[in-house]
Amino acid sequence: MRRILVGAVLLLAFVGLPAVAAEKIAVVDIQRVIFTSEVAKARQKQAKTKPDFVELQAKYDSIAADVKALQQKIESGRDAMSREQATEHQKRMEYLRADYELVARKLQTEVQQLQSEIMEELQPQVQAALKELVEAEEVTLLLQRDAVIFAAPTLDLTAKLLERLNAKTQ
Repeated sequence: MRRILVGAVLLLAFVGLPAVAAEKIAVVDIQRVIFTSEVAKARQKQAKTKPDFVELQAKYDSIAADVKALQQKIESGRDAMSREQATEHQKRMEYLRADYELVARKLQTEVQQLQSEIMEELQPQVQAALKELVEAEEVTLLLQRDAVIFAAPTLDLTAKLLERLNAKTQ
């Protein structure tokens, strides 16, 4: 009985195969399209030149350099350091790391806010370009790229969508 059921399932799978072959499946990475678009690149470049961002980036770089210099100082003078000096250096290192983490979080927040603005700005154009592309390519099933374990490169419409988006936003 079990063999009959397995055979019936296999038969149904093969009988249904031509119907699946007529369908066109594709994948697309919408986030990659948005963040590699010309508009997104321009917005990112513009944001990196804003005084607030430049100041945060400079502070981040400065603290990182201070941490590295203090680490080298501690490592090179470890044998000659008194306990008090070692404790003082360790305390200074903890303060620098806390400052570093705070500035890193601020930078990350700025980047996330910019990404959110770019997504919101480009979403309507991406949807329009995607609709046109799906119709032109006669796609019947479109999947988000990160939800797919494997897809042949010929099924990936990301580059075509990026071209359409860049054309729409110029």
